Amino acid sequence: MKRRKFLKKTLKNGSATLVSTIVPFYIMPTKPRLEETVLGHGDFKYRLEKRWGDLDSEKYPVNNCHEMVMDRQERLFLLTDHTKNNILVYDTSGKLLNSWSLELKGAHGLSIHDEGGEEFLYITDTASGRVIKTTLSGAIVMELDAPNTIGAYETNMRYSPTETAVGPNGDIYVSDGYGSQFIVQYDAQGKFIRKFGGDSFLAVDKFKQAHGVAIDSRDSNYPTLICSARIKNSFKRFSLGGDYLETFYMPGLFISRPVIDDENIYSGVCFGMTEGNYNMQLNKGFVTVLDKENKVVSNPGGTRPTYDEKGKLQLMLQKQPIFKHCHDVCVDNDKNLYVCQWNAGKIYPYKLHRV
Repeated sequence: MKRRKFLKKTLKNGSATLVSTIVPFYIMPTKPRLEETVLGHGDFKYRLEKRWGDLDSEKYPVNNCHEMVMDRQERLFLLTDHTKNNILVYDTSGKLLNSWSLELKGAHGLSIHDEGGEEFLYITDTASGRVIKTTLSGAIVMELDAPNTIGAYETNMRYSPTETAVGPNGDIYVSDGYGSQFIVQYDAQGKFIRKFGGDSFLAVDKFKQAHGVAIDSRDSNYPTLICSARIKNSFKRFSLGGDYLETFYMPGLFISRPVIDDENIYSGVCFGMTEGNYNMQLNKGFVTVLDKENKVVSNPGGTRPTYDEKGKLQLMLQKQPIFKHCHDVCVDNDKNLYVCQWNAGKIYPYKLHRV
């Protein structure tokens, strides 16, 4: 019997007390669907939520989830190379807040920068060679000239930018990771300043796949650049003027960009190795975490980092086949991680809840 007819019949029979006993009910929120296995080591341990970022793939399709950044409002901006939605905006619970697209087929690198109280996104497109500055809603406010169009490169040199970082004075650093392996420096207005690095497997101040670049402000008196040399299994440090300073060797790890949060560096491991086969291998990804001394302290999804008696970091490998190709890591204010993957079956980001 329907509720309205039931109440009408009850009142007619003189039993009105039923009406006054009707109380509202409360639906408990759905708890995160966390895996039981704990990933990571030391103080950096996590439980996995695979379905955190899942959306309707018909409405919000992705190819590769390349990178993610968080704004001051704790909104998470995910960059994909699907032209229907280059940007998906989530809250930390995984709820979709917004989406927009610039129809970039090679959307690859995403950074965020606060400029006088307003935040802007910097997007690199490896397919077209474009580096674009936008508002958080997707309006283009500036585009950098490609170095091979302004005399900074020879005209036949390849340019395929993978990442950006913005310095304390507004200078923009572009890593040409799929091109000629330079870090290309512009001023805040987009005027070319210099390039440094270049392509060499042996030279310590040069790169093989300069995949990422980030401003390291952990020493507030001396900010520097941390750059990825993926094929060399290394991070390289440079001054903001392009002088080479040092290398952090990461044996076994074909790393993505460095992500600096508080005293730590985080990075997705896109490719890995196996014992006895030290070539780049597919589907061997995990996450790595470095401390303020640039020592590896945790490898969620990978083997425990160990140093020998001389302080030499030992080979690191995938331990649990959870990730395929980790392309980026985003850190929220509770130190949870959001992991974006390339070539992983068009899946949405995973969330690692810190424990």
